[in-house]
Amino acid sequence: MDALRPGDPARIGGHRLLGRLGAGGMGVVYLGRTEAGALAAIKVILPEYAGDEDFRTRFRREAEAARRVDSRWAVPVTGADTESETPWLATEFVPGPTLSEVVARCGPLPTRSVHVLGRLLSRALTAVHGAGLVHRDVKPGNVLLTADGPRLIDFGIARAAEATALTATGLVVGTPGFLPPEQATGAGAGAGPEGDVFSLGCLLAYAATGRPPFGSGAVDALLYRTVHDEPDLAGVDDPALRALLGECLTKDPAARPAAADLDTRIAGDVPGDGASADWLPEDVARMIAERSAAMLALPDIEATVNTSATTPAPARRRFLALAAGGAVALGAGTFAAVRLIGDEPDGRSGASPAGRRWVIGVHADLTGAQRAAGRAQERGVRLAVDRFNSRTDKPFTLAVKVLDDGGEPARSVRVAEEFARDRDVLAVIGPTGDAATGAALPAYDEAVLPLLTVSSLQISYPARVNAAFFQASPSYAALSMPIVNRLLLRPDVERLGVLIDRSGGQAAYQAGYATNLMTPSLTTGTTHPRVVPAGTSDLGPVIADLLGHRSDALFYAGDAAGGARAARALAATPFKGPSMAQHTVMRTEFLERAGETAEGWEFIAPFTDAGGVSGEPGVPGAADFAAAHRKRFGAAPAAWSAEAYDVTGLVAQEVAALVGSATKGGAGPTGSPTATSSGSTPSGGTPSAGTPSADGRPGRAALVAAIAASRYKGISRTYAFDEERQQLVGQDAHLYRAEGGRYRYLGPAPKPKS
Repeated sequence: MDALRPGDPARIGGHRLLGRLGAGGMGVVYLGRTEAGALAAIKVILPEYAGDEDFRTRFRREAEAARRVDSRWAVPVTGADTESETPWLATEFVPGPTLSEVVARCGPLPTRSVHVLGRLLSRALTAVHGAGLVHRDVKPGNVLLTADGPRLIDFGIARAAEATALTATGLVVGTPGFLPPEQATGAGAGAGPEGDVFSLGCLLAYAATGRPPFGSGAVDALLYRTVHDEPDLAGVDDPALRALLGECLTKDPAARPAAADLDTRIAGDVPGDGASADWLPEDVARMIAERSAAMLALPDIEATVNTSATTPAPARRRFLALAAGGAVALGAGTFAAVRLIGDEPDGRSGASPAGRRWVIGVHADLTGAQRAAGRAQERGVRLAVDRFNSRTDKPFTLAVKVLDDGGEPARSVRVAEEFARDRDVLAVIGPTGDAATGAALPAYDEAVLPLLTVSSLQISYPARVNAAFFQASPSYAALSMPIVNRLLLRPDVERLGVLIDRSGGQAAYQAGYATNLMTPSLTTGTTHPRVVPAGTSDLGPVIADLLGHRSDALFYAGDAAGGARAARALAATPFKGPSMAQHTVMRTEFLERAGETAEGWEFIAPFTDAGGVSGEPGVPGAADFAAAHRKRFGAAPAAWSAEAYDVTGLVAQEVAALVGSATKGGAGPTGSPTATSSGSTPSGGTPSAGTPSADGRPGRAALVAAIAASRYKGISRTYAFDEERQQLVGQDAHLYRAEGGRYRYLGPAPKPKS
């Protein structure tokens, strides 16, 4: 639990708030205590979403769904006000760990534990289905373990069994690896109680083996295996349990047992009232006991500190003034007119009063296929560091260290290891590409070194222990939502032709797959997808096929050369509908090869126009940023420069807050400036990841936690990260059109309303 922040309320709905349990882009979850002493988890919606009627309707539906479930094994709603100016929902607080946390730390559960888990969760689902609901997100992260049994939580995307409309903003309704094939194929809007049984089967297989039954990795491959492959139940040694899991995981929903039937069919006893945690292994029972004991140390109602929005604590208030001093505000989205100072090691950047000088790393492709993006990001980082160092009252000085991986995974690993060994490196921006990022993650994770990428857009990455990685840009799948909205939310389009060119690699496949998947979920439209092998030179036949199947609009996912071939082939037909290509096509090569046929093609991109692509600043703060970029580098900023500038500013903001908090002797944004990570001292002699150094440098784990909880307004977007995967919250993107031989910025991309 983190400490309350200045601006957090002291009370919500009769609850005295004790601390923060978590935060995301749409709301904050607090731990609260009633006047009677009962603890509650209170979800409070942020003001910007409280004013969105569609969002409020979904939140109201969540509260109504949770209230209808009456089961000891589902966490109950204890209060809610969905109509107030600040909507909130309170549930009973359960201090136990999640099943995913238990399996990650302690390994698979023994057979008896899995039996108990299955029987009691089947009772929870029986109550859910008896209330006419479908949970739709049964997964290890939504199951809490207590001494007397599990608790099913999170009805955020639950809905009436007969409903057909999408009720959540997620890319897939459910969690890949634990969702049924009928949802994996895009038919999730019609998934019924049978889908929850399939998800429960996945969950129990995970509990018994320590891995999901359809594997892990890239989401597109995971969804494919869910639909087409048999589950991997190796390690489920109990024959009866193995047979029952096989029935739960059958592809045919009608052949699965009902949740109510599972209670009697799963062997074994269940804990009675007041039972100890003897249904769980000793190490798991110890985890539960430790969590419960921690609750006893919470402050009483009178001792809770009220840090109101209008009167922050004096030490914190003084530091906020320091952080916003002079002409430079760390959290602002504009680039103030400042003196640009270099970051060379000769000290020309100006030392801080305390003589502290720390490093922001840039892990980039500077010589490979993505060198333009890598160089743009390096320049964005340098400008942000210039901006910070220009402050006369800076509490420390920043420098930039740049290492080139050439876009090669093997070199990327070596770059990551070098950054991890450098004790002065606070955080790293990068890598540039998907493959380089995946290869580097283990080294950064082991060192608990914060890593923020703005241009690696994979849907998922290898599992990590210390969660030091932040995807600070919408994924290929997230970008599919504004693509679908732009192309299909118009009266003249009913069917979208999707051309996936494997020349574009995984980026093209993931973008095309997600667009195809999301179209029937977000709209009443349909798709006609086609996949062509890499190297296909003549796209005329596939374009003819797309149009022959009555496609009113076209989306191309691939590379610049293939996009040009598609544009030329489409221009040879009578087609006059809208056409769009993946942002990876947005290169000079596309304009040159497509010529006049590029005219009118549109692009949804994760990067903003800060005066570089079109030469016309298109967003607030872009003009000042572009002017500073021209002064420093003699050129307008290119794509990805503003995003790198933004995340560097985010890191500087959180480091300054931690340093200021430690200097004033208070708790930092993460609750404690000396919070430690679950990991020990990383290789290479770096001090404990969570402990400040002798010169006051924040521990890496403390900085990771601060970034995870941050909210930062940048030039490109507002940055906030979800708790589970630390991916960017929201689908903010940007719209461009090819006009007159250049890319013209049209403004923010359309956002989905529901």
